[in-house]
Amino acid sequence: MFKGYKLSRIDFKDNLDHYYAVGNKLFKGQSNTVKSKLDEFFLSDKSLDGVKIIDSWFPEIKANVFLSHAHRDSKEVVALSGWLYENFGIIAFIDSCVWGYGNDLIQILDNQYSRIDEKQNLYNYKKVLLSASHVHMMLSTALNSMIDKTECLIFYDTPNSIKSFESKDKTESPWIYSEIAFSEIARMRHPIRLTSQKPEIRAFKEGGKLGGIEKGLKVKYDARTKHLKDITVDHLNEWFNSGTFTSVEEALDKFYEITFPLPILIQ
Repeated sequence: MFKGYKLSRIDFKDNLDHYYAVGNKLFKGQSNTVKSKLDEFFLSDKSLDGVKIIDSWFPEIKANVFLSHAHRDSKEVVALSGWLYENFGIIAFIDSCVWGYGNDLIQILDNQYSRIDEKQNLYNYKKVLLSASHVHMMLSTALNSMIDKTECLIFYDTPNSIKSFESKDKTESPWIYSEIAFSEIARMRHPIRLTSQKPEIRAFKEGGKLGGIEKGLKVKYDARTKHLKDITVDHLNEWFNSGTFTSVEEALDKFYEITFPLPILIQ
């Protein structure tokens, strides 16, 4: 993980459906990869191998950028992933591709271990809580691992994801809270191409760190995003108009140069 950004709402206008179609192919591919691993997680005694889930949830997904967003903004974020892929070849990991899968896994576990009356569809409350806590812990750990693996995080900042309460930014999404909180403390890793091992390429000084709840219960979390660099559609347009690139890495380097305009060589 090298850079982190907070992107304000963008409008694809007439191109929204086009970029959504491109991004949706990537989104479905990631979702299918996640779901295909379910059978491998059960041990011989029909229990779950928690470590295997965490280590193997996203083993075949190679992404350059992690996209964090609110559920209501899914179409725009999927379109953003399509825009990144079509114009720069950049593969974005969309966090919502696993949210529904986590709930599916909880349901499978509850049907197997927590149901006490199949006809009336009744479940043991304590067992349901236990299965949910295990799955949410494993999912959160796996998402954090993906943030650590990707080079760049972009948080899509809209009123659907963050709202102001008593002069403080709050989010009602535990997933958004977890991802933002982790991005603040995650280790910063400079890509090898941006280190002094390759003096012909400049790296960047700024940004030392990574520079929903259903209706009813509402829990609000502090959304501390000051460590994320604010960007707008103007930055994306400048990036788009900055020329053609021969690789994903070259495209990302240009994006860093645009958003962090005072580069220095990393010693």
